[in-house]
Amino acid sequence: MEGWVEDFDTLDARQFTIAVRKLADSLSYGIDKSPFVGSGIEYAQSRPYEMGDPVRSMDWRVTARTRKFHVKEYETPKSVPCYLLIDTSASMAVASTKPSKYELALYVAGGIALACLDRVSPVGVIGVGERKIRIQPSLARPRVLQWLLELRKYRYDEGTRLGVRIGELAPSLAQRSLIVVISDLHDADARPALKRLSGLHDCVVLQLADPAEEGLRGAGLFRAREAETGREILAKGRQRWVDPAIVERELERAGIDHLRIVTNRPFAHSLRHLFRNRASVGRGAR
Repeated sequence: MEGWVEDFDTLDARQFTIAVRKLADSLSYGIDKSPFVGSGIEYAQSRPYEMGDPVRSMDWRVTARTRKFHVKEYETPKSVPCYLLIDTSASMAVASTKPSKYELALYVAGGIALACLDRVSPVGVIGVGERKIRIQPSLARPRVLQWLLELRKYRYDEGTRLGVRIGELAPSLAQRSLIVVISDLHDADARPALKRLSGLHDCVVLQLADPAEEGLRGAGLFRAREAETGREILAKGRQRWVDPAIVERELERAGIDHLRIVTNRPFAHSLRHLFRNRASVGRGAR
């Protein structure tokens, strides 16, 4: 199709799949609990003690308050769907070095998707550019690998719709879900939409950045062209497109896990640490 680009020539389809599998193994290694779906078993209620109930299930807080023995009951373990919101807009594809934010986004999305499937958590995909990409959560591994390879094609004239896509997603979610946003957050409407979504669902934001977005600081005035619209702008070298400190504070206050990934720096350890911490504190069972 005219206008489409596929510039992942450093890795063919087979090599790309192997690299994604390695990242998935790295994310899952050494973690007993699922770092992607929270605790898995959620507290339901307390009821009066009956002969034969195990002592380890005693609810001592309710017992102390009522002065009658009570035990805790839990919901049956259930898999929580994971939605990967992948930014396919032009600003993700424009790069000063390899890999681009777009390439890295697909690599990270693939690793998380396979790690979720290893934990029997269905994975869905939503494109948050102008393309209408929405794949319902599935446990079918071939289907996940198929959309990963299909998304390797991109355009240099695609706008961002992250805020709009989040708004469209929220009403359609019938149960609590894990939402993983992989984007450079260049959409001004994205953060307010994420804050609203985090009140009902478990949210993680992986914010991608190109080294040039930091390297232009101190460069004085310069002319630039906005990737999504082609609009020419006059900017200052001290200006940041998205201030990471402000983003981190806003998301943290909303209870959203956040990790900033610069494309030319190692990130696997930080990503694994993020999900390992989620598993240890039981995020998703709020």
